[in-house]
Amino acid sequence: MLSKVAVVLFEKLAMFEFGVVCEVFGLDRTADGLPGFDFKVCGSEPGKPLRSTTPGVTITPEFGLEELLEADLVAVPAAPATALSEGLDPRIVDAVRGASDAGAIVLTVCSGAFVAGAAGLLDGRKCTTHWRYVDQLAERYPSATVDPDVLFVDEGNLITSAGTAAGIDACLHLVRREIGSAAANGIARRMVVPPQRDGGQRQFIERPVPACTSDSLTTTLQWMSENLDLPHTVDDLAARSMMSTRTFARRFAAETGTTPVKWLTNQRVLYAKHLLEETEQGLEQIAARAGFGSGALLRHHFQRLVGISPTEYRRRFGATSPTG
Repeated sequence: MLSKVAVVLFEKLAMFEFGVVCEVFGLDRTADGLPGFDFKVCGSEPGKPLRSTTPGVTITPEFGLEELLEADLVAVPAAPATALSEGLDPRIVDAVRGASDAGAIVLTVCSGAFVAGAAGLLDGRKCTTHWRYVDQLAERYPSATVDPDVLFVDEGNLITSAGTAAGIDACLHLVRREIGSAAANGIARRMVVPPQRDGGQRQFIERPVPACTSDSLTTTLQWMSENLDLPHTVDDLAARSMMSTRTFARRFAAETGTTPVKWLTNQRVLYAKHLLEETEQGLEQIAARAGFGSGALLRHHFQRLVGISPTEYRRRFGATSPTG
């Protein structure tokens, strides 16, 4: 049973991510028939104020790190990734590692995954973090498998979540897993959030088209971007670049890091996202303007790259209502 919860704090902590853990586990909702948690806020020096990323705001942990060893769950909020990867208090690292060894579940929110990594908890396991930090996390902990697309990863006694609000998803998932759907749904209702969200963090990521590293293909790439509605073949693009097909394909991969087909598809999806956000055009019209030819093909590639359907993307991010 999930009963004792300890959240560990450190310098430059992020207020929202800390608040997420407090909202799910720190509020007494027993009068509503919801489970209560023995919730403790811990730091390496109890009673000492810790700076947050919000100017002028500090948090003072009441309890010391020894409480982590008694916890069923140790929650690790966020801080700037550089602070967690370069200047983290070793006492916190040791305490998180010790709590995990003692049987506690460790749940990280956003960049809190760097604390788990420093404690050796990511080695050989799947994990995630905010999409801005996934490359940095993967580079620092190469034995971990970092998934940039998901809202959270459940590895049993380790749960890592993506940026900010994804921490809510991870916390509610843990409540559902350990206590049941009724408890998770009840907490979500009080928080006025969905008990489960669909999709992953791909829908929130700005994915710029891979840039060209030299001038040899710049003109061709610009022309492709300005004529997405036209059909493009590698033979035609090679001729426009005054290269053989084989040389063009090799040069394209070397200078952009991808293939012409993938580059073009990504560019078309980016343009489709723009049209879904800013216009009321129907899917067939957007598909034609973006060069997909049909709404079915647009939906296929959009779902694959973004993680949700065009219609759902427009519902979430569109400035206007869809017309079809």
